This record gives sequence, C-alpha cells and structure tokens, in this order.
Amino acid sequence: MVDVYRLAFASLRGITRRLAQEILSRTGSEQNFFEASEQELMHRMSCRNSLFGSAYRQELLEKARRELDFMESNGVDARYFADDGYPVRLAECDDAPLILYGLGKADLNSSHIVSIVGTRHSTPYGLSFVDNLVKELSAKIPELVVVSGLAYGIDVAAHKASLTYGVPTAAVLAHGLNTIYPAVHRQVAADMVRGGGILLTDYMSQTPMHKGNFLARNRIVAGLADCLVVAESAEKGGALVTANIAAEYNRDVFALPGRTSDKYSRGCNKLIARNVAQLVESADDIIKAMRWTPVEAEGVQRSLGLELSADEAKVVECLRDAGEGSLNGLCVKLAIPINRLMPLLVDMEFKGLIITYPGGKYRLA
Repeated sequence: MVDVYRLAFASLRGITRRLAQEILSRTGSEQNFFEASEQELMHRMSCRNSLFGSAYRQELLEKARRELDFMESNGVDARYFADDGYPVRLAECDDAPLILYGLGKADLNSSHIVSIVGTRHSTPYGLSFVDNLVKELSAKIPELVVVSGLAYGIDVAAHKASLTYGVPTAAVLAHGLNTIYPAVHRQVAADMVRGGGILLTDYMSQTPMHKGNFLARNRIVAGLADCLVVAESAEKGGALVTANIAAEYNRDVFALPGRTSDKYSRGCNKLIARNVAQLVESADDIIKAMRWTPVEAEGVQRSLGLELSADEAKVVECLRDAGEGSLNGLCVKLAIPINRLMPLLVDMEFKGLIITYPGGKYRLA
C-alpha cells in the first residue's frame, strides 16, 4: 500500500534503491524517517546530508499529499519497490525507480513482455514490420504485453498495433500523468487504458517536462520486458540508448536489419554488427531465441477440452491467420452463409473461443 510517507520518500532527491534500503534499515520505516528530527537522522545515519533537513522533508510531504489527492481523483495507483505488486523484472535492475505511477490495469508481471522502440522518423518498412510483429506475436504467444514510450513513429505504431490485435500495451511516459505528450497521442493513450493497457511514469503529476526525462525513462522501457526490439534507428538516438541499457540488464535485444544506404536502418545494422542485438525478421525469430512455446491452432481445442466442429475449426484457423475478422469478411473467406455463421459465432463466443471487439470485429480469446 502506498501512503503519503512512501510517496514522499520515493521523491527524495537522488534516491536509489540501495540508499533507500540503507535509510530504512536504520530508521525502521518511511514514516519514522519523516517524523525524526534532523539531529536524530544524522545520529542514526552517522553522517550529515541535505536530505535530512526538516524544511526539505516537510516540503516533500506536502507535495506527496497533493499527489495522493491527484491519484484518488484520477484513478491512479502506484507500485512501490518494497511491495509485491512492483514489476519483478524491473526489480532486478539496480537503477529502477522506487515508485511507478500507473493509470490502467495491464499485468506488468505477465508471462511474456516485449518492448518495441525505434526512431520517431519511421518509414513504411519499419511500420509494416511492427504491425506484422505484434500481429504474429499476438496469435502465437499467450499473456503478451507490449511496452513502448508513446513517442512519434515506431513507439506509437507499437501501441496502435497492440490495440488492433487485442494485446495489452504499456506506455512509459517521461512526465506526470496529468498530461500526455505528444498531445496528438491522447486518444491512443485513452484507448490503451480502456483496452486493458496502462500508462506508466516514475514522475509525480505537475513535474515540469525536461529533455533528460526522456532518456531516463528508457531504463524502465528496457527493464520491464523480457526482450527489446529496435525496429528502426539512425546511428544515434534514444532507441540505441535503450538497446544498450537492455543489454546491460541482460535482456535479449533484437534489431530489424535494413539497407546500408537507409538512414534509419544504420543504427539497427550497427547493433547487429556489434553483437548487441540479434537479427529479427519475424516473430518466429524472437520466439525461437526466447525459447517461448507458441500456441498452435489446435491448442485452443486442447486447452478448453472442447471438440471443435468443422465450421468452428475453420473460424479459429481464419482468425489465427488474420488476427481478426468481421462477420461479412468471415462469410467471404470461409464460404459459410451468414444465416449459419452468425449463430455459430454467438455460440463460439459463449464457449469462450472468440471475443467481439468494438467495430464488429472478432478475435480469438
């Protein structure tokens, strides 16, 4: 549970997990730290530090009270480093933040988490790759979550593809949850939260936006996932920084190769040449390297213990190949009359085989 003392403690200037654990081991709790006198803290910690100043600590508590009000008013929750709900993968990273504010319900400890990053100046080549990658992964890998940074280009393409194929997606922001940057992605952010995704940040609301925040958030993008995919990047850029951080965290890194003459493939080619990243062309490359077990079409039948009819098997196979389909589209592809297909789809939804999404789209459950 996150209270005002934990919120304030997590916002201490320059705080790290190691320093936090040392302070707590000597004071006993976050509340004790804030209620102790400056002299008592210096005695317990055997040193002087500006963090112990009474005025400074009171200022943090006031900010934390305002943040708690903001959280309660806007449905924001928080994951504190000492709680069970903190992402287990991120907890492995020495420089992970003490707290993560979240708006949404995505499972950050899901079985399979992939981060996808790349240039803001994406090309049709990179965008097509991202869409196909998420589509293929969604069809083959259960309990999948896609992480990115909601930036222009590859980032927002990864989130949009996740929405299209019914994959919960997490956006790591470089600012507080009182705003969305860039503003043009507000609708995508709202769709993500409604679709089972989540917006994440380690910054309190009202925190001024700073260029350095965008680089700092890259460690969270890298640390949350099992692996990281760089779709497109120039020779310098935030995506390469994130890739190197992921490699330092012992995460598998993948990069989409491209022509040497293409500006936004040079960074990926460099990652591959330096053995920082493995070459990726499709979801199968990631599945094989990660040793994940893909779900086959017949896996639906086995996992539910159901015998599928011939028509049901056709629908399952079609949706697994296409990712989704409309009533009319399935009629055409399967050559099943609409008066027979419609009750079939209703029955399959009742059995938990398929799910209906906004826009009259059907996808596998």
